[in-house]
Amino acid sequence: MPNYDYECTSCNKIMEIFQQMSEAPLQKCPECGGKIKRLVGGGLGVIFKGSGFYATDSRKESSAKSGKSDAAPSCGKCPTSTCPASSNS
Repeated sequence: MPNYDYECTSCNKIMEIFQQMSEAPLQKCPECGGKIKRLVGGGLGVIFKGSGFYATDSRKESSAKSGKSDAAPSCGKCPTSTCPASSNS
């Protein structure tokens, strides 16, 4: 369910209301009872929750072209700072 921004024409208060998309827009301000209008927003786009890599993640220009990662290699079994695989021996 999205959040919608509303502005009261009487008290000029801007508020964010959590509503279903199928609900009708509000007509009265919950604060003063004045007329309220829904504001047009640009939206937030996509919100990713959790871990993982997404095709839209931003990377440094140089590592994106070469395919190299800035992170040191790790065996995955120990912390990177103490991992023998991350040392440059």
